Amino acid sequence: MKKLSRIFIRGLVAVVPLAVTVAVLYWLAVKAESLLGGFLLQALGERFYVRGMGLVAGVVLILLVGLLLQAWIVQRMFRVGERTFQRIPLVKSLYGSVRDLMTFFDSSKKKEFNRVVMVDFENGRASLVGMVTREDFSDVPAGVGGEDTIAVYLPMSYQMGGYTVMVPRSAVREVDMTIEDAMRFTLTAAMSSKKEPTNPVLPAERERR
Repeated sequence: MKKLSRIFIRGLVAVVPLAVTVAVLYWLAVKAESLLGGFLLQALGERFYVRGMGLVAGVVLILLVGLLLQAWIVQRMFRVGERTFQRIPLVKSLYGSVRDLMTFFDSSKKKEFNRVVMVDFENGRASLVGMVTREDFSDVPAGVGGEDTIAVYLPMSYQMGGYTVMVPRSAVREVDMTIEDAMRFTLTAAMSSKKEPTNPVLPAERERR
């Protein structure tokens, strides 16, 4: 029974990440198709509409927006729209949170959020893995941060979330690790740190070793 449970867990470890990834991608594809597919169906008619055009149109639309945002006049118009959203209560909080989350995936804006550090507590007797998110506090209200202070994001294990702490520069040590590896290392409670998918060892193989 113990051997059977180990085999089951091995299969679970192999299947669950793949299943969750496929499910999320499928959900995104269905949403894109449902949002844009209806418009294309009405515009083209059933004769010319092919299922999946909504997804393709969504990808093309996003690429087109990104291309247009390279123009100065479009950037100016976009900022005007942003300021309008930021004047509306509740909407500005939601929009700002989503915008900041999307900025995480924009490599051109990862000027500071690219350093993994260890934050020392209790005189070095305990340390937490973190990512430096800000070093310049000149554009925030007085009292937040300082010249010798940096902001560090501390992710939590097995859940989405974490804490942003302001700590002295002397309290952190840089680590030679990418942001992706550090997030994976922390979210799995230090059980994983490699980019490549690991192949769990069978009990028989473990005994031979």
